[in-house]
Amino acid sequence: MFDLDPGKLIVIGIVALIAIPSKDLPRVLRTLGQATGRMRRMAAEFQGQFMDAMRDAELADLKKEIEETNRAVMSSTKLDVAFDPMAEARKQITSAVKGDAPRSESPSDEAAEADKKAGA
Repeated sequence: MFDLDPGKLIVIGIVALIAIPSKDLPRVLRTLGQATGRMRRMAAEFQGQFMDAMRDAELADLKKEIEETNRAVMSSTKLDVAFDPMAEARKQITSAVKGDAPRSESPSDEAAEADKKAGA
């Protein structure tokens, strides 16, 4: 903020010793220290609020990006068939109770049945 290097601070200190009487110097330095402390606290508070605002903005951008990604994924992967494992289990149990022969779904089972018929 202020470009005060050690050389400039020494010059300001010498001018202050000349301009301010020695009996008032401790009061002036205390006031200067308190003012500096207040400015630092205000700067830290401002920086904290700024960082919070930046974090909130990043969070809002990230949330928006995730929502767009979810929307894109959901629109490209719509399923025509509902997944219902209980309905499949119900069918299998019903067919077993009725005594229907279970259907073989793998090609190797069908090949084994064909070999049995050919061999008999």
